[in-house]
Amino acid sequence: MKSKEATQTSNLPLEERIKQLRAEIDGVIDAKTAAVARENPGVPAGVIRNLLTARAGACACSQYLELARAE
Repeated sequence: MKSKEATQTSNLPLEERIKQLRAEIDGVIDAKTAAVARENPGVPAGVIRNLLTARAGACACSQYLELARAE
């Protein structure tokens, strides 16, 4: 049985679900960027984010999967 949240999400148009997923992925990448930045003071967050996501190209889903695989 689906949870209430899953049912609500599946009733949204595909475009909205993609936007929600991308926002969630950006949050995960931002959190990872912040964690790495704390360990590397002086390195700009934008540089760290680029290094974390460079292997996966521009697709947010691919970036998330690449980061998840690395952990």
